Amino acid sequence: MDRNAALLTPPFEPTALAMATTETLKTSLLHHVEKRDTEPMAKKVRFANETLMPLFKELETRNPTPELQQQIPLLKGIWISVWSTNPFQDILPGRVHHESYQIFDDSGYYANLARYKPGRKAPVLNWISRWLLSYDLMIMQSYSVQTQVSNNPENLSATNQDYWDIQNVCIQQTLRFGSPSFSAEAAQAWFNRAAENYHKKSESQPPTPMPTQGANRISSKQYQQISKAKPQLNNLYIDSDFRLVKTQREKSQRPSYTVATRLT
Repeated sequence: MDRNAALLTPPFEPTALAMATTETLKTSLLHHVEKRDTEPMAKKVRFANETLMPLFKELETRNPTPELQQQIPLLKGIWISVWSTNPFQDILPGRVHHESYQIFDDSGYYANLARYKPGRKAPVLNWISRWLLSYDLMIMQSYSVQTQVSNNPENLSATNQDYWDIQNVCIQQTLRFGSPSFSAEAAQAWFNRAAENYHKKSESQPPTPMPTQGANRISSKQYQQISKAKPQLNNLYIDSDFRLVKTQREKSQRPSYTVATRLT
């Protein structure tokens, strides 16, 4: 991606968006969300709705890979969320943004993994947690492309529509003491073990046990929310190194937007 491409500035006028190259659109979006992922969620949502939405819509019209089956090879690998309005990104306080990953693999599984440092905003606790305590969370799901068949046989003009079928698989969480940084390699290895174990035991594996409640772990209520959710996913734009993703956990909830770049 050409980071030296000309940048568009808000308010994004339709004519300027239509005349810009796709590289300019992507570079402009990355520029405007840079270093803003730690802002309060309400502020990010306003920024998306009031400022970035024209840019989102223009990128969606430029999507070079609209067919879902063709997106599967592009998804595989490790992605970094640059900026997101997805509330699950910060289900717990203290997320380390540069140690947060989304990994897709060939087996039909993917996972969101992140490291959390309790008390990062307090200087003394930050120093202690940095060296002594880390909390790693992985939410693993399966993904596949399914076809929504029209249930109105009299409507001859109706067409079947593909959609992403996302199923919750398991949640793993680990407290680590004296742990080194949560690298992409460490995240990949953890995910590989979880995917392999689940694949082997999918027929007989008991339900994931309810997490232990505590200040640094997801609560039982949060666990139930994640387990019961039926996420909807739409890659508004996807190429080999950039994604603009729209997700919605429930129809009654607001949609979320994520800007992601490929790590490997």
